[in-house]
Amino acid sequence: MTTSPSLASALFTDLYQLTMMQGYWKEGLHTQPATFDLYYRRNPYQGGYVVWAGLEVALEYLQGLHFTEGDLAYLGSLGLFGPEFLSALRDWRFTCQVTTFPEGSVVFPNEPLLTVHGPLWEAQLVETALLNVLNFQSLIATKAARCLSAAQGSPHGGSIIEFGARRAQGPDGALGAARAAVVGGATGSSNVQAAALYGLAPLGTHAHAWVESFPGELDAFRAYARLYPDSTTLLLDTIDTLESGLPNAITVARELREAGHELRGVRLDSGDLAYLSSRCRAALDEAGFPDVKIVASNDLSEFVIESVIREGGRVDIYGIGTQLATGGGEGGGALGGVYKLVALNGKDRMKLTGDPAKTSVPGIKRVWRGADSGGRFVIDVITQGEDPAPRAGERVSDPGNPLKSSRLPGGLTWTDPRVTVLTGGERLKAPETLPQIQARAAEQLAHLPEGTRRLLNPHTYRVSLSEKLQERRDILMHDLRERHGL
Repeated sequence: MTTSPSLASALFTDLYQLTMMQGYWKEGLHTQPATFDLYYRRNPYQGGYVVWAGLEVALEYLQGLHFTEGDLAYLGSLGLFGPEFLSALRDWRFTCQVTTFPEGSVVFPNEPLLTVHGPLWEAQLVETALLNVLNFQSLIATKAARCLSAAQGSPHGGSIIEFGARRAQGPDGALGAARAAVVGGATGSSNVQAAALYGLAPLGTHAHAWVESFPGELDAFRAYARLYPDSTTLLLDTIDTLESGLPNAITVARELREAGHELRGVRLDSGDLAYLSSRCRAALDEAGFPDVKIVASNDLSEFVIESVIREGGRVDIYGIGTQLATGGGEGGGALGGVYKLVALNGKDRMKLTGDPAKTSVPGIKRVWRGADSGGRFVIDVITQGEDPAPRAGERVSDPGNPLKSSRLPGGLTWTDPRVTVLTGGERLKAPETLPQIQARAAEQLAHLPEGTRRLLNPHTYRVSLSEKLQERRDILMHDLRERHGL
């Protein structure tokens, strides 16, 4: 695995991160120990969860982060940064501690997904890059998981592949989307560079232009099958799916079998996918080709997939492009992750705002996940960092609405799902592979409460603050209001 080239630069940040760094340095504040939490406030797609993705890319970036001579020369040309500060950046390295959910974890609003602790100017600089990588890849992984959940709703099963490079937001967006889609459950990508970078299976068929470049459709199919006799998937809808494409594909399937090979699949890229896939399946089965896979594309989303299955479609593989690579759909487009200072020089810090839902939770914290006897997740509770695991009967409150509180049920097993992955700027264990990360996501999704994976009106998974943490938050909020005469 490797990051995209543009992310490797220390200049991949917002200008104000650098101007604040210089300010901290000039004021002698830069080495103060600071703690920042990264979290988000609302699930995308009006869904019930997020699949945490992009962590390995972010950690690789942090490990190699430094200012090159070219970076320093450019910053010097802006007229904003003094030579002494630029000299201090020459030996600057990221030495913070990072504690986080492992990549592929299922996570929820208002809990600290990633905590950075270390010198203030180091922790400040990395905000932009961390949010860029983790917001985007988590959004795409979540979209992929939703699409796969819909595809697996078929009695015959189904899988998804990522087809979105041509509609993604630039080359970097396409590469990141392909990687994140695999975290969420995709089995491969059409993007060859992404396959090479991340060890994915490069997948694809041929375009309509291939068929149009030959005297006839059957000629085009035969030529493609001669070239790739063991990996041929034929696109059926260049002329007419049922009257031309399907009969010609069956002819080629018979010819391949006579030569000792098998047709791998057929693809549908337009029309009524439920009706066409059902007709194709029946014809292929009747002709003796039950193992030929039916692939569908054409602006798919989780809701289109669900409707195809509901209407009796027989699609085996869904190639998802625009909606997946861009994170599109209602409630999508971006994951609104934020990065907030919660402690500085041993004292709690918080953002005070008129909107209670946006008031940050101060201090160094710990996340506890409660599971029932069957391993199903029930509730996440955020406590102060030194506090023990929650106990049955303790009162907890909603981070966005302190008046909404309840008592914890009994019979739960509590674990801390977060781990420290970086200390002194160095990894504590070897990077994980995409198959490992994908397996974790699948396992955790399977442990969600009933209804949390529903596409519409899902069950709301509870994230709560411990009573002691809520009290600490209330006290600090009161003190801040008093101090500022509010």
